[in-house]
Amino acid sequence: MNRQQKEAAVGYLAYEFEAAEAVYAVDYRGLTVAQISELRSRLLENETSLKVVKNSVTKLAAAKADVSTIDEHLAGPTALAFVRGDAAASAKILNGFVKESGDILELKGGLLNGKPLTSADVVSIAKLPSRETLVQQLVTLIAQPISGTARTLNAILAAVPVQLQKIADEGLIGGNAPAAEAPAAEAAPAAEADTTEAAAPADATETEAEAPADATAEAAPADAASDTDSKE
Repeated sequence: MNRQQKEAAVGYLAYEFEAAEAVYAVDYRGLTVAQISELRSRLLENETSLKVVKNSVTKLAAAKADVSTIDEHLAGPTALAFVRGDAAASAKILNGFVKESGDILELKGGLLNGKPLTSADVVSIAKLPSRETLVQQLVTLIAQPISGTARTLNAILAAVPVQLQKIADEGLIGGNAPAAEAPAAEAAPAAEADTTEAAAPADATETEAEAPADATAEAAPADAASDTDSKE
């Protein structure tokens, strides 16, 4: 690798460090070419690329990306898994392959959002639920109150026809409804009677008021005669 190629490789790896959500370092010594190819294929399904680069080039790239803490894992043959997908899912793939290979593949450590990880940290991440599982759990939690509300509304709507039928059976609506208007009809004559009785005193008052007026008129001649006799 000449100087120009080395600079290009450093720049490319530095970009990978910056773009990755997580970086896992593994010791691949003892794995066959077929095993490495199988591991690479599984990781690609989770947007994770497995790269084998000289440690010297990797250290220069790590320094350029300001993640030099990865240097402690760059002893001996090392492959780096650059994760752009689900960090937990890729850790599961690597940890599972460790068991499949009979512990030939070794987890060294790595980075998560730029923070250093030990091999034990990678194993712990592998035990976490995947992003897909967490999303499903969140959707379930959100849907539970909605489904409960829907069931309540359905129960209320189902009860309405039953209550209406019960009211109809008791005669409160339907064919027997006019019976409820009878008291109002019976009250009408009473109201008319009260009106007639109330009118009677009014006529009587008018009659009584006219009577004194006539009496005054009849008394007038008597007063006039009295005045005539006194003058004579």
